[in-house]
Amino acid sequence: MLIGKRLKELREKNKMSLTDLSQKSGVQIATLSRIENMKMTGTLESHLNIAKALSVDLVELYDNLKNDEQKAEPPHVNKPQTSVESFTYNDRASYEILTSQLLKKKMLPIILRIEPDGKTNTEQNPSGSERFIFILEGEVTAYIGKEHYALKTNSSLYFDASVEHHFENKGKKAVKVISVITPVML
Repeated sequence: MLIGKRLKELREKNKMSLTDLSQKSGVQIATLSRIENMKMTGTLESHLNIAKALSVDLVELYDNLKNDEQKAEPPHVNKPQTSVESFTYNDRASYEILTSQLLKKKMLPIILRIEPDGKTNTEQNPSGSERFIFILEGEVTAYIGKEHYALKTNSSLYFDASVEHHFENKGKKAVKVISVITPVML
């Protein structure tokens, strides 16, 4: 059984809606839905909050889960007509996920778009997370901890994603960036 199926099973056993579980756990409805639909696994922190909201301990939440190690997946090709999931940081920054079946992936490739005078929200991923960015178009400033890096088209940056970071476009043209984050977290 996968975590999404187990979560749904426990939620329904407790006669809770996604809204109820979200309010009680503090985990966003969209995140709970993605976990239940096996589009993401969530974080340990979200699992702890969910378990507490369901009045179970973490061991019970993880009961009967298995690491579905299967034979190697064939390469996944995203074609231009393939629909992609898009998310908005705010009215000036958004991203598109460049692959599907995220639960089977070890990295998350995205296209980040930042409009002029826009910036992403500040992020800080768990310890051990890494991030790589490659500037396709425009100029972006990457703020990582107390440092900042001005990057132009065809520049790249690889860094420890557990350090607080965000990206800003101080220019007059939109910025387009390929970003790869590992492990997969939304």
